[in-house]
Amino acid sequence: MMKIRSEYSLREMAGEHVVVIPGGGETSAPTRIVALNPSACYLWESFRGREFSADDVARALEARYDVEPGTARRDARRWIDRLADCGIIEA
Repeated sequence: MMKIRSEYSLREMAGEHVVVIPGGGETSAPTRIVALNPSACYLWESFRGREFSADDVARALEARYDVEPGTARRDARRWIDRLADCGIIEA
């Protein structure tokens, strides 16, 4: 199970939905902005504040959009991987 880390929030900036990842600290990493498309925003809102699995995300995509289960699983994995790569999701 995984969860979107509570310190991150979805914001609207210049008509885009984004998550701001502050930089600085010991690593001196730059601030990063991750833009989310409409389906990624839907998933964020669906799973913010609760634990979920990749299967949960795939089922949400299948329920909301007219996609095949295999496509939903691949898209779910891409969404999870992208957020995990940015440190937004905790396991």
